Amino acid sequence: METKLNSNEIPEIELLFELADLFKVFGDSTRLRIMVTISENEMSVLNIAETLNMEQSTISHQLRVLRQNKLVRVRREGKQIYYTLDDDHVKKIIEMGLDHVLE
Repeated sequence: METKLNSNEIPEIELLFELADLFKVFGDSTRLRIMVTISENEMSVLNIAETLNMEQSTISHQLRVLRQNKLVRVRREGKQIYYTLDDDHVKKIIEMGLDHVLE
């Protein structure tokens, strides 16, 4: 479902609070780096940490935040867990943000 903004119909305040909370999650550069890293391929925490040259514990903590906000999804294969973006909407938000800052 695609939503269009209409100045005559301001969304409910609760919905705007949810949107603000979503943008807060995007407001962290570490989380953005993780999302960009897993935007094309699913990866394990170890692979993400190695790619970003960061501690696994930091990656795990940020992935937990991203999962809680339904921005990444998980696939378990035996003991290994793989992460990827939840859907194309997440990727589009990042791409639109990059387009905006590059303008």
